[in-house]
Amino acid sequence: MRIPKLRKKLLLKITAAALALGLVLTVIYVFFIEPNRLVVKEVTISLRDWPAKLENLKVAVLSDLHVGAPFINSAKLQLIVSKVNQAEPDLIVLLGDFISFVRGGTVVEPETIAENIRGLRARYGVFAVLGNHDWTYGGERVRRALEDVGIRVLENDVARIELNDQAMWVAGITDAWTNRADITGTLKKVTDESPVIVITHNPDLFPLIPARVSLTLAGHTHGGQVIIPFFGRRHVPSEFGQRYAAGHIVEENRHLYVTTGIGTSIIPVRFRVPPEIVILTLTSSHSTAR
Repeated sequence: MRIPKLRKKLLLKITAAALALGLVLTVIYVFFIEPNRLVVKEVTISLRDWPAKLENLKVAVLSDLHVGAPFINSAKLQLIVSKVNQAEPDLIVLLGDFISFVRGGTVVEPETIAENIRGLRARYGVFAVLGNHDWTYGGERVRRALEDVGIRVLENDVARIELNDQAMWVAGITDAWTNRADITGTLKKVTDESPVIVITHNPDLFPLIPARVSLTLAGHTHGGQVIIPFFGRRHVPSEFGQRYAAGHIVEENRHLYVTTGIGTSIIPVRFRVPPEIVILTLTSSHSTAR
């Protein structure tokens, strides 16, 4: 009878050791491996009535750099710039939260951040909005730093672009949490019927975006940063819960894309939500149907 008991004790010890090892490896992965990853995600979105002259427009989407968070330093920013430029985008949009307030990180001055991303290149320009962390730090200083390196910041403002003899608009709506987001007033600045892409930090504004807008781009959520098997996303900072957590969302023929961003917020962990650069290719649903 003693042999089975010994085997049982040995099995329990092996099981406990395996669980302990698994826990250690998981901690290493979520704190040190996945937050340091960087994936380039290519996504095609088909839009109704998207002009033929803008067919296959390529938009690089970056959000939530949170510079100063673990692994988000000058070297990482230079890598991001290199990967974005390799994609040869027509437009680059930066969706806010350049500044970081995260455990284990440091606060990096916006001038240093701007200097490290000034190398971003796109055929028709680089545009940005600010996020809640930026406004908490000092939005006007962050704005000046970005504009000093040639990045156009659109806070409740618009920019008109001519592409292949076809006009389009980029409309930037300020952060919904820390500033006064003026959707109506901003879109009144659009003076013709050309397509409009709205960029904003927080996707919670999406239900208020009119159908006139072809596409809304947002960040802020980090995709919850952690997806636990069988339980889903750990926490999404949105009054809509999981509704606008990540990816391409279509509601009443209106399109939203939410990127999960690059840095981390509050706790520097990621699990099954790797840092991402998103390269969107915009096509007409009519041309796709053909």
